[in-house]
Parts: sequence; C-alpha cells; structure tokens
Amino acid sequence: MPSFPFTRLAAVPYAPLLVTQARRLRRDTPRLPDAALPWTGSRPGPDPLRILVLGDSTAAGVGAETQADALPGWIAHEVAERWGRGSTWRAIGANGATARDVRERFLTDAAAVPFDLALLTIGANDALGLRSRSAFTRDVRRIVLALRAAAPEAAVLVSLMPRFDRFALLPEPLRATLARHAASLDTGARLAVEGLGGVVAIPTPPPYVDGFFASDEFHPSALGYRLWARFVFDSAPGLRLDRPAG
Repeated sequence: MPSFPFTRLAAVPYAPLLVTQARRLRRDTPRLPDAALPWTGSRPGPDPLRILVLGDSTAAGVGAETQADALPGWIAHEVAERWGRGSTWRAIGANGATARDVRERFLTDAAAVPFDLALLTIGANDALGLRSRSAFTRDVRRIVLALRAAAPEAAVLVSLMPRFDRFALLPEPLRATLARHAASLDTGARLAVEGLGGVVAIPTPPPYVDGFFASDEFHPSALGYRLWARFVFDSAPGLRLDRPAG
C-alpha cells in the first residue's frame, strides 16, 4: 500500500485539500502483502542468466502471489522467449522503499552476489513523498554506479516512474500534483544515468490495460507484471543477452 508523507505540501496552493485526499487514500487503500517467499528461483535452460530485481514494492512482488508471477519470473520468461537462455533470479527490496532506502539498506546485499542483468525499479515512493529532484537523482545515480562497479559486464535496466495521471484511484488535484512531480524526478534520473555504459533507462509506460492493476488499484497484478517485463525488453532493442556476459 502506498504511504503518503506529503512533506513539501506547504508550498502548494492546494495543500490542505491534498493532505486530506492523501490521508483518505492511506486509510481506504487495501494493503496487499509482498509476494510469498522465496524471493529466489530459476528457469531451466542453457547458459543460465543471473537476474537481479532491486527496488521498492514492485521488487517485493506486491500484487502477485509469488515472485514467479511478478517481475523476476516474467523477466526470466522474456529472457527464455527472446534468447533461449535459462536463468536464476533473486529479488531484493521493500514495500514503501525510496531510492535512499535502496541505496542505504539493500545495495550492499544486491551487489554482493554476481549478476548478469539487473532491473532497478524505483521512484514511486520518492514521488509520493515529494522528495527533491536533486536528492532522488543523486541516489539513483549512486545505485546504478554501484551496480556497474559490482558487475561491469552486466546490463542495468532502470525502470522509473509510473504514470500517476493514469491511476484511477487518485482524485484530483492529487493525481495531477503527483504526476507533475513524478515527471520532474523521472527527467532528472534519466539525465543522471544517460551515457553510462551498459545502462538503459526504460521509457514511461504505455496506457495501462484492463487487468493491469491488482485489487488495490495501485500495484501491478500478475498480468501487469507480465506486460511490464515485456515492455522492458521491447524498450531496449539493442540489448544483447544471447550469450554469457564477457
């Protein structure tokens, strides 16, 4: 479930209304559990690709029953479909995590085990918390640089902001306010990782289809994670994973 710590709303003309809307959403939005353990798994096939999914509630698989039905499992599925390779995967993250949380709490563990492909999914909670663009941008760059240093031959895919303007559960003007701030953070983070070797910033997602969201209307469902994984690779046509790294 999203938390809504609107710490910067004093500068927003609609601050009282936005705070009221945020509190109501926090009260009324159902809190879905993380995907069931284990958060590691494998898919059979030759030359297994080592996959790391790192980030917030979407790395934790909220909205899906297991990680096999969330990003790790569907990323492995796409790797098998596109390149004919098996895979091992693991997920690290937490519901509600910001980029700072990932950098401070999870990055050391993430970088400690070898990987060939990392998907960093981060940003929604930074937008919800109205973190500054400079702070978010700095954290994303530090995370990506640390992943690159840990695995120089690996590909690092960075999936940033959802489209808050398309979230039906968000009332106005809360929806528009979050969408504007998220767009600013998204732009800053893309500029921060632009030009880094082996790094691809995934574009903002296309329109969400029926069934994309779980019952809380905020996190992806198993179908949503499947479509997301497909979109990730469709958005990185130059990515080559048909042979072992190095």
